[in-house]
Amino acid sequence: AGLGVILGDWLGFEHHGAAVQAFAFGAALAGALVLNLTERLWPEVQEAIIGVAFILAANAALLLLAANPHGAEHLKDLLVGQILWVKADELPLLGVISAALLALTFWCRSRIGFYVLFACAVTVSVQLVGIYLVFATLIVPALATLRLRHRLGVCYLLGALGYVAGLALSAMTDLPTGPLVVCTLSVLGAALFLTSRISHGAPSPG
Repeated sequence: AGLGVILGDWLGFEHHGAAVQAFAFGAALAGALVLNLTERLWPEVQEAIIGVAFILAANAALLLLAANPHGAEHLKDLLVGQILWVKADELPLLGVISAALLALTFWCRSRIGFYVLFACAVTVSVQLVGIYLVFATLIVPALATLRLRHRLGVCYLLGALGYVAGLALSAMTDLPTGPLVVCTLSVLGAALFLTSRISHGAPSPG
């Protein structure tokens, strides 16, 4: 999705405009469908393929921004995000879209349908809070609750606590908000994962 944003901007479309959103969605959907295909063909190396895809997209973005005098700043904004500067008038539409996507995830059971919804969710959020924050929000709660029951509710709670703690620390320290939220969310997730591992008993070697 981030690569799609940069590609649309590189082609001269208005930043945050509908065309750039279309590029972001198209790139996210294409990436999701490709990863769905690789998961079917080579499931044993899927994690490595995801890592390579992330690095490839990041470096393709760097190449597109190489000739842009504001490229470094643009890339930083896209990676780190500007969560404190999200406009209030953007939130109602985002809330409606997010609620619709959440409802559809409970209704849609096909793998392809999930990837389409996933691409939509990433597209509407990545330009608001940044790639790193979206990535951490997707991965950390799911990993941290791996050994727990009722995982969905705990994931929401962990995400909310990570964001609140990060925002509070940012206000107290005047450090960048996005990176602090990623760090606090990761620390809380690691603590939860280790606590649940101890309470359930670590598996014996071999």
